[in-house]
Amino acid sequence: MRNSQGQIGLDIHLIAIGGTGMAPLAALLKAQGHRVRGSDGPLYPPMSTLLEQAGIVPLVGFDPAHLSPAPDLVVVGNAVPRTNPEAQEAERLGLPTLSMPQALARFCLAGRRPLVVAGTHGKTTTTAMAAWVWRSAGRDPGFLVGGLPKDLGTSFALGGGDRFIVEGDEYNAAYFDRGAKFLHYQPQTLILTSAEYDHADLYPTPEALYEAYGRLVGLLPKDGLLVACGDWPVVRELAGRARCRKLFYGLEPENDVRPLRGIDSRPDGSHFVVADAEAGEVEIHLPIAGDHNVANALGAWSAARADGLEPGTIARALAGFHGVARRLDALGEACGVVVVDDFAHHPTAVEKTLAALARRYPGRRRIALYEPRSLTAGRRMFQEAYLEAFRLADRVLFAPVFHRGRLEAEEVLDLPALAAELGHGSRCCASNDEVLARAVADSAPGDVIVTMSSGSFDGMPRRVLAALREKQAVLE
Repeated sequence: MRNSQGQIGLDIHLIAIGGTGMAPLAALLKAQGHRVRGSDGPLYPPMSTLLEQAGIVPLVGFDPAHLSPAPDLVVVGNAVPRTNPEAQEAERLGLPTLSMPQALARFCLAGRRPLVVAGTHGKTTTTAMAAWVWRSAGRDPGFLVGGLPKDLGTSFALGGGDRFIVEGDEYNAAYFDRGAKFLHYQPQTLILTSAEYDHADLYPTPEALYEAYGRLVGLLPKDGLLVACGDWPVVRELAGRARCRKLFYGLEPENDVRPLRGIDSRPDGSHFVVADAEAGEVEIHLPIAGDHNVANALGAWSAARADGLEPGTIARALAGFHGVARRLDALGEACGVVVVDDFAHHPTAVEKTLAALARRYPGRRRIALYEPRSLTAGRRMFQEAYLEAFRLADRVLFAPVFHRGRLEAEEVLDLPALAAELGHGSRCCASNDEVLARAVADSAPGDVIVTMSSGSFDGMPRRVLAALREKQAVLE
């Protein structure tokens, strides 16, 4: 059997096939004509649904017997430890083994022109914007986004065009491949959205993380393009490593691409004007809130124009872009309370999210429900930064630090002190259930409740909305 690229179809086994990057990769490999199998723990939507739609039925649990008959190739997810029985069996059998980004590079990026989007903040939304713009322009891009774009309806596509647009994750690739995932993607164009310290569990210092970004910039070929957000001094410094053309975008006046007369922020989104050498002044309406999303749109615009897409086509595409699930995602309203879900897990992201909500819902009380989910989010190193970020909320309910047991006592974020300094009824809750109960009991018509976590938060956003609807039914 030959796949779409004329290669003989392989028998490929994916260990931890249900991961957020692994499941889309499995579907892409299946679309190419490979025989795809894999294993994981019990899976739930959306990943279980994604695999089912691709015609892939994962094996439950990890067992050496799952590698019989022996596959041609094993792909290992980054959550898989060296002690995994299937990983050990693959090693014993001497089977060819790749990490997820290695496999993506080999099977999906080879022979294409990769457009990689990387950065501490905004990379998921910017990747989704770029994929939407290129698709709207009829370019049929391949893409892989680390979230669910609302307009594309899927987080991945093989595509038939020359571009493959991929979100470049700075997290490690696998237990045997400890470098950043994005180092495998060989960008022809790179959009670098930001650079700020994160992932303290992997990068012991800010300089270690910035060095990874610097290595990525250094991968750009001489005929490539770096589209860099010049609002970040570190990004401008990193841009010096590029051997190719550089184009700076952002909100500050020293950037090559910027809003000409500021940003007109309205409840229905943001309006701004950019200058274009071909079309003159181009007005853009972006139906998602936040100055940070204007910056994301400028990054996508810059790369698209460099690729020859027409100004009007790009502007129309951006006007039809409605964001990504879990990014300022308004889920519904009950009892006069709007419930918004957001992925914010870093003080800078928290601040930008709350600022965007203030513009979208002017005059309404903002109640933030925050779960310090990642190993970095729950660290005391961000104590003062969180204090400043959460001052944009009227009240904050803190869930327990998710990885408290993996941190030394002196490393853990001091949530009681943070809540006390913020005041206005802010609380450090003993459980997620307490967060839910207090949010529902204390909210009032006109409020906006925003849930913020980089994980599931025990389904908090939808649980809050469901509880408010029950409360409304009783009141009616």
